[in-house]
Amino acid sequence: MWIAIFCLSGLGLLASLGLGFVSRRFVVEVDPRIEAVERVLSGTNCGVCGYPSCSHFARAIVEEGAPVSGCIAGGEDTALALAKLMGVEAVTGEKKVAVVLCKGGKEESTTKFTYRGVEDCKAAVIISDGDKACSYGCLGLGTCEKVCPFDAVEISEDGLAIIDPEKCTGCGICVKECPKGIIQLVPVEKGVSILCHSDEKGSEVQKKCAVGCIACEICIRVCPFDAITMEGNLAVLDHERCRVCGLCIPRCPTETIHGRDWPFPHVEIIEDRCTGCGICTMICPVDAIEGEEKEVHMVSKERCVGCMLCVDRCPEEAIRVKAQSDSASELAA
Repeated sequence: MWIAIFCLSGLGLLASLGLGFVSRRFVVEVDPRIEAVERVLSGTNCGVCGYPSCSHFARAIVEEGAPVSGCIAGGEDTALALAKLMGVEAVTGEKKVAVVLCKGGKEESTTKFTYRGVEDCKAAVIISDGDKACSYGCLGLGTCEKVCPFDAVEISEDGLAIIDPEKCTGCGICVKECPKGIIQLVPVEKGVSILCHSDEKGSEVQKKCAVGCIACEICIRVCPFDAITMEGNLAVLDHERCRVCGLCIPRCPTETIHGRDWPFPHVEIIEDRCTGCGICTMICPVDAIEGEEKEVHMVSKERCVGCMLCVDRCPEEAIRVKAQSDSASELAA
C-alpha cells in the first residue's frame, strides 16, 4: 500500500515538474497593448466588427492594423479612445440608429389567424409568414429584443418593436436577425422615416393596415429636395437627400411618416448683409419669408421649418440657422 502511495506521489511530482517546464518553455508572450485595447472595447462580442469576439478584434487592431473605428457598438468615444491608445487618427462616420419600418400594431392592422406558438418571429414566419395579414408587418414576438445587447428594444403593448434611440448604438444585430427585414439603420441626425415596408397596392394595404403607405405620392410632391421616390408601390426616403424639413409628415394621409418633434430650427436674416434680392421668398416652400424688394426681409419663426433652402441659395450669405428657443445658440452661419 505504501509503495503505491509513494509511486503515485512520485508520478504526480514528476507530472507537475514537467508541466512547469513546458509552461515556461512554450509560453506565448501576450502583447500588453492587446489587453489594453480589449479593455477599451465594448465587451459585447457582437461580431459586427467582422471578428468573432472583442479579443480577436483587439488582436487585429494591434497586429493587423484593423481600423480603430470598427467597434460600432462602442461608438465614437471608443474609436477616439482606441486612436489615442494606438497613436493613430480615428476616422468616424455619422452615427446611425435602428428604426423599425412598421407602425401597424394590433390596433392598426388585421390578422389572418391567432398564433399560439413559440414567442419568436423566426418561428412564427414558418407558419404562413406570420399571423399578420400584411406579410411585411412587424410580428412583435421579440426576436430583435432578445438579441439586442444594449436593451434598446422593447415590445410595446400594441405588439410592435420599439427602439430607444438613446440606447441604440447602431450595431446592426437586430437588422440581421429580423426575419421580415423591416429594421433599417438610419443616420441619427435624420429624424424622418417612412414607417412602412409593404410593396402591395394601396387598396390592398388599406384592407390590412390603417397606417401603411398607400402610394398616394403626396409626400413626393411636397418634398422640395427630391428625397422621396416610389419603388414599386412604396414611398422610399433617401436619407442623404433629406433635409429633415418635415413638410411630408403632416401631409401623409395615413400618418405613415414619422419625424422629429416640433419646434424645428428656424432661419434668421443677417440685416447688414441682406440686399432684399427676393430669392429667399421665391424658393421658400412654406412662405415663411416676407419683404419688399431691396429691403431687409423677415422670417416667420412660426412658419419656418428649417429646410435651409434659402441658406443655400442666398447670394449674400445673409441667412443663418438658429435653434428654435429663446436662448438658442447659433447652429450655422
